[in-house]
Amino acid sequence: MDFRIFDILWIFLLLSSIQPIWQKRKMEYRRFRSIDEFQQNRKSRTILLIHRQESISFLGVPISRYITIEDSEKILRAIRLTPSDVPIDLILHTPGGLVLATEQIARALIRHQAKVTVFVPHYAMSGGTMLALAADEIVMDENAVLGPVDPQLGNYPAASIIKVVEDKPIGEVDDQTLIMADLSRKAMNQVQRFVRTLLQDCIPKEKVKPENIEKIIQALTTGQVTHDYPITVEEATEMGLPVTAGLPRIVYDLMELYPQPQGGRPSVQYIPMPYDDRRPLLPVPKGRPMEEPNG
Repeated sequence: MDFRIFDILWIFLLLSSIQPIWQKRKMEYRRFRSIDEFQQNRKSRTILLIHRQESISFLGVPISRYITIEDSEKILRAIRLTPSDVPIDLILHTPGGLVLATEQIARALIRHQAKVTVFVPHYAMSGGTMLALAADEIVMDENAVLGPVDPQLGNYPAASIIKVVEDKPIGEVDDQTLIMADLSRKAMNQVQRFVRTLLQDCIPKEKVKPENIEKIIQALTTGQVTHDYPITVEEATEMGLPVTAGLPRIVYDLMELYPQPQGGRPSVQYIPMPYDDRRPLLPVPKGRPMEEPNG
């Protein structure tokens, strides 16, 4: 009898260890099928750059994901393997990331000869916006947002560091702040120069006049608003960016296959089905007739 219990316990432990691997493989297969379907429908190379906040499984410590050198290496390889006459579709969901990695990806996108389309289902901030600027067309959900691309030095916006030096007498500013201000000016010039290159190369001339490019650069790079300021579809269109509202359904389906890791109680819950006003949301106890809704 003891041996049977022992065997059952081992089988249980074995199945418990295999189940996560099986679930992961199953999810990877569904992702592959959905991406392949999207590519087949659009006759394109589809690349996903999706960053979720993840956590260490044992400790539950949150880890923020952002655009890294590893991301740029993988995307550059995908672009390199794409024939020059095949369009590229980039699905973006990111808070931004390293300037070096972002610029590498953006330069590769503007060098690709076929059409490049960026899809934004929720948000593409900072470096994500810079990647969107490298596209021929930006397709966004009606409620999705882009963000400013003004450079950040550590925890401080470069524009704010420059403003401190401009507003205070030079004798009252410490050396470290002066050094930071010098770096901020260089960072600002570098970002503005690169954004100008993106706009001149990618935005159709019939959508924005060359003289308006400088207005877009001022709005996106000079720190007129906070770095997390949401640029809506309407505002992006007013700027002259090539934005189209309305995503294909399959993009939302793909996002469902990259869920935010959950720990404990979910923060948002709902019933994913159409509601019928005449049907109760909860089961009716036996012996009690269902009441008609008032009115």
